[in-house]
Amino acid sequence: MTGQRRVIARVLSEAEDHPDVEELYRRSAELDRNISIATVYRTVRLLEEKGILERRDFGGGRARYEPTEHGHHHHLIDVESGKVIEFEDAEHERVLHAIAGRLGFDLVSHRLELFGRKRPRGLAKSDE
Repeated sequence: MTGQRRVIARVLSEAEDHPDVEELYRRSAELDRNISIATVYRTVRLLEEKGILERRDFGGGRARYEPTEHGHHHHLIDVESGKVIEFEDAEHERVLHAIAGRLGFDLVSHRLELFGRKRPRGLAKSDE
């Protein structure tokens, strides 16, 4: 792995969000001014092919990325800001396994992405 690819991998591993290629390039170029956007695209593609990186489509027309070893979790995407909130939900997991079981399957993988809009402060669902 080249030094530039190491920088890109480091930026990805330290990211607490889900950067797109443009943001990944911006952060990587802060550490190494010689990194090109083409290098970022090639590195992302390579890491994705190797199963190290996962591509996510949260809307907005740009793929975003996160490390595969990030652990099993789900995403809630704020459609206004694009902010991605990660969460785990044991009840959801239980229901999905039960559904698969009823249909005669063992669940091996699933993905949940919720898209929402933040309610104004003080407004409960019953007030809508």
